[in-house]
Amino acid sequence: MFRNTEMSASLQDRSEPRGEPVIRVKDVRKAYPTAGGLFYALKGVSFEVKRGEFLAITGKSGAGKTTLVNMVTGTDQLTAGEVWVGAVSVHQLDEDRRARWRGENVGVIYQSFHLMPMLTLLENVMLPMDFCGLFHPRESRERAYELLKQVELADHAYKLPSEISGGQQQRVAIARALANDPMIIVADEPTGRLDTVTAGVIFEIFRKLAEQGKTILMVTHDRQMARRVDRLLTLHDGVLVDGNQPA
Repeated sequence: MFRNTEMSASLQDRSEPRGEPVIRVKDVRKAYPTAGGLFYALKGVSFEVKRGEFLAITGKSGAGKTTLVNMVTGTDQLTAGEVWVGAVSVHQLDEDRRARWRGENVGVIYQSFHLMPMLTLLENVMLPMDFCGLFHPRESRERAYELLKQVELADHAYKLPSEISGGQQQRVAIARALANDPMIIVADEPTGRLDTVTAGVIFEIFRKLAEQGKTILMVTHDRQMARRVDRLLTLHDGVLVDGNQPA
């Protein structure tokens, strides 16, 4: 199942049953050059994630959490090891093919939202479709509006990001991450800048997405929230110290 194929063999094949491994990380190592030599941010990390699983990645600052999700999304190139997502060997794709694959198959949500300030909320949600060459004027606009409706922001579709709250901006970022209907959602500290009540609302959106079959990887420092997911991965100094127990 996890064989090297062309990038067209992507996660968009919905025939894969719920519960099957959709991500395989095998002995992944990531080193960065420093004045004192190589610094290993990841030291042989291995795990699998099933389709529809809601997974939290925890650990102290500098433990390697963001580096790990960058390996899964292909945002950064690993030093050694393998990353398989569906039938795609992400570690073997060149930079251009990784970028296209990521745009079509992975929705990424950041703590700082990264919304374009001069575009309306509707236009922000449509951006990923445009970047991947999937934009169609009427269909894309309708899909973006429906996604904003799902996160209860359809009434604000034509506002600018500066005209809504931080929690609402994060909901727009979630809608944007869903624009190309990815099977995997990666969220890097998505509630780190939000109050407790708003963070709870965002968490419930992720929970509903997992129930719909999306695979969620969430980096978080919030141990209380991490206990509510399906499974925890705990990193310490680039080593996976716990990854097999339910939250």
